[in-house]
Amino acid sequence: MGAYIVRRALIAIPLLAMISFAAFVFQHLSPLDPAEVVLHSQGVPKITDELIAETRAELGMDRPFLIRYLDWLVSCLQLDFGKSYVANQPVWSLLGPALLNTLKLTLVSVAAILALSVALGVACALKAGRWLDKSIRGLSFVLTSAPSYWLAALMVWYFSVKLDLLPTSGMDSARSYVLPVAVIAIGYAGIYFRVIRSSMLGNLNEDYVLYGRACGLPESTLVRRVLKNSLQVAISIFGMAIPTILGSTVVVENLFAWPGLGTLSVRSVLSRDFPVIQAYVLVLAAAFVLFNAVSDIASAAVNPKLRNDL
Repeated sequence: MGAYIVRRALIAIPLLAMISFAAFVFQHLSPLDPAEVVLHSQGVPKITDELIAETRAELGMDRPFLIRYLDWLVSCLQLDFGKSYVANQPVWSLLGPALLNTLKLTLVSVAAILALSVALGVACALKAGRWLDKSIRGLSFVLTSAPSYWLAALMVWYFSVKLDLLPTSGMDSARSYVLPVAVIAIGYAGIYFRVIRSSMLGNLNEDYVLYGRACGLPESTLVRRVLKNSLQVAISIFGMAIPTILGSTVVVENLFAWPGLGTLSVRSVLSRDFPVIQAYVLVLAAAFVLFNAVSDIASAAVNPKLRNDL
């Protein structure tokens, strides 16, 4: 198992290096000079070529490209992503709190998704082909097809405006989590519960289930065993739920004014704050690579056959 973990880590390192290079190149693809962004944020009334040249020298952009990239990469490994062009603050002082807020929302959403997926998957598998199974699958198809912004607006109108039960924005209390978590959970649980259902249906037809019933084992014991075996197939899929949700909270966070990465990234894109955008891309990509590696390792721990795939 240790050798598998080492091999998996060795695959992740060059992938992260390529992602970091792509994130650094990103700002050079913009037609707007970063020096001009800095001067505009400082409120300079008249931007001249001399000012742009001075600012570029202050930012170190007059140095060779590879030297700047290597310096930036070494700094990023120390969580030093530079200074924001707009806020004139260290990027991590903006990114850190936003990342923490998004992680809170993501982890609560993942817990809700797992609970809903397992409950709905088991119910549909045990009642396969009956009205309960068809009703749940039909309703999930409708809800997962609905745009998240429309679903969020509908929930805000009903629970916040009409019933006055839940806040519409911010993260002041536990009640602030209800609406954004519900919007995220409804969309993803409608996808993931099908994985549980499909895997359970396959396991219910296995010989060990028939043998257990013939031996008189309680149905609840068989269901637990089938669910345990079914979850082995779903580990890798659920393992990617966290980075997927982490990267897809942009719409939900902006709709509910959640002070997270999604809100920060939109604000940074609109203001052309390149250091913040670079850090956002790098952190998000690192999360995808990390959780992908963790899900692969967890799957290999459960199923030893997978350890020979690398």
